[in-house]
Amino acid sequence: MTRKLKKSYRFALRSSLYITLFTTSILVALLFFFEIQNYIVVPMLFFATSFAFCFFIIQFRVERFIYKRVKKIYDDVTLLDVSDFHNYPITTDMATLTKEIEKFATNKKLEIETLKVRENYRKEFIGNVSHELKTPLFTVQGYILTLLDGAMEDKAIRKKYLNRAEKGVERLIYIVKDLDMITKLETGDLNLDVEEFDIVELVQNVLDLLEMKATKKEISLAFDMNYTKPIIVSADKERIQQVLTNLIVNSIKYGREKGTTEISIENLIRNKVIVRVTDNGEGIEKENIPRLFERFYRVDKSRARKEGGSGLGLSIVKHIIEAHNEKIYVESEYDVGSEFSFTLEKVE
Repeated sequence: MTRKLKKSYRFALRSSLYITLFTTSILVALLFFFEIQNYIVVPMLFFATSFAFCFFIIQFRVERFIYKRVKKIYDDVTLLDVSDFHNYPITTDMATLTKEIEKFATNKKLEIETLKVRENYRKEFIGNVSHELKTPLFTVQGYILTLLDGAMEDKAIRKKYLNRAEKGVERLIYIVKDLDMITKLETGDLNLDVEEFDIVELVQNVLDLLEMKATKKEISLAFDMNYTKPIIVSADKERIQQVLTNLIVNSIKYGREKGTTEISIENLIRNKVIVRVTDNGEGIEKENIPRLFERFYRVDKSRARKEGGSGLGLSIVKHIIEAHNEKIYVESEYDVGSEFSFTLEKVE
């Protein structure tokens, strides 16, 4: 298959042909009119030399004309520090240049849209952090100021207010610790201590620790079946315990009274297991699911703050699972229940 000529070459060839045909026609007419001999050979030589001369002149001029203007475009784009254009030589082909400019414009549009999303997320995040820290800070400040204004003299009130102030400080510490952990997970500064352990035993330990909390809401915590054999996985045991704790605590917080939270462990593929935490609680509306793992995002803000917590639990869960190069999933139907599941590497 023959290679197509560059558009600039085709332009030069056609232009040269038109000019040469025109001038040769005039030359033939003059030779015929003045009855000059060799009016066939002379025009043919004239045609060949004129065509070659016109082609090189036009091609050179067109190349220089386009190159200067295209180079200016590249120079202007380079000022934006665009690495995409640094990898390509300057081209004078309009089709190639158009594609590159369109690609550049598309990439810049996506970058701008991403920056807008990030800016909105940053504003929302700062607002959430401010609100989460402000509430316990003002609470602690209020109790301390009340004590300083004279309530300290009453021993009963003093002890009561100091206990409440302590709870506010504990909440602040809880939020700061969670923020510190998320920062370390995102920057990769938190190293995982990977070991082999029995995930069935770990789940049972977490269920035992949270039994009293579940009992207060009359929620039943249990496995979906009796696991008689250990299931050995490879992961950071302490972090996976934190993941299980956060997921089960959430199921208790938002579960129905006299409801159930069920944990199952299933083989996914040969070297993977999937751990599921399923409840029959209030569920999550579809529009809220994509943002569940964002920091400080709450489905029901008023109730969530009443229930306590830093608002960072699910975000921490997601980062811990991703730090293991594993996946976390959520399925939920409003007013029916939710299921959170994550994968782990199984040891044969």
